[in-house]
Amino acid sequence: MNLLRKAVKDYLTMRRSLGFKLRDMDHNLQHFVSFMEQQRAPIITTALALRWATKPQKVQPAQWAVRLSFVRSFARYWSATDPRTEIPPLRLLPFRYQRSTPHIYCDNEIEQLLKAAYNLPPPTGLRRRTYHCLFGLMAVTGLRISEAIKLNREDVDLKQGLLTIRLTKFGKSRLVPIHSSTVTKLKQYTHRRDNLYPRSSTSRFFLSNQGTPLTDCMVRRTFVKLSRQVGLRKASDSFGPRLHDLRHRFAVTTILHWYRTGADVEQRLPVLSTYLGHTHVTDTYWYLSAIPELLALTKDRLEKRWETLS
Repeated sequence: MNLLRKAVKDYLTMRRSLGFKLRDMDHNLQHFVSFMEQQRAPIITTALALRWATKPQKVQPAQWAVRLSFVRSFARYWSATDPRTEIPPLRLLPFRYQRSTPHIYCDNEIEQLLKAAYNLPPPTGLRRRTYHCLFGLMAVTGLRISEAIKLNREDVDLKQGLLTIRLTKFGKSRLVPIHSSTVTKLKQYTHRRDNLYPRSSTSRFFLSNQGTPLTDCMVRRTFVKLSRQVGLRKASDSFGPRLHDLRHRFAVTTILHWYRTGADVEQRLPVLSTYLGHTHVTDTYWYLSAIPELLALTKDRLEKRWETLS
């Protein structure tokens, strides 16, 4: 079985040399090899791959399909070395991922969230300013949480009003222009941060109250605490409005503004797609069908166009 584990390592190394990150695939294939070891199975079969893929019970069926696709991809590679390898057929688990319905924050909810962030203890520390500025930046730019907390100081150009987002979710980098009011807030944060931590050992732009980089878990935990405090979630709620929904709000309010001002939305969508860092413009088109108000505006515009043509 060491041979199979080494094959997985070689396969991942080969694909990463082509520019793929493969974090999820790496994690899952390591688990699959451990499963094969437990089964004392030297050969990959469709039955074993299917049993492993459907093992987690409390997940969407689409997750089973994703897990099976990782095995299928590796099995296709490994079959050239071991012809006994079975490649699980496509559409064996034909499930589609169901997107969560986003919560579109209203202005008042954003204001309450930012106010609660600014009241975080300690009153003289950096923590409250960090979260107030971080959540505010995400709301007005649509940045992913991973992009925001990984900003380095050199990535935040306050003279030109530009953020450089480096090697993000799909390995791409992009420039994100920011409004002058956002520049002012970031300058205020920078001044306070540098006064408190003039010799910080990290190059990160946003720092914790101890002067260390923020982590994803740290930020999400704080967000859940604040969202319960302002009534976005009940104390017992396991689910509710998400931090990622700030990104959805930015996209939706931008498209709504275009529709209400008579802009050519179809022409501008690729610009928004680039701004958000979407791989395909179809990811941005999803907002048109996900939000009832946008769907209604789209319908109204199409009806007016048909009336003009007729």
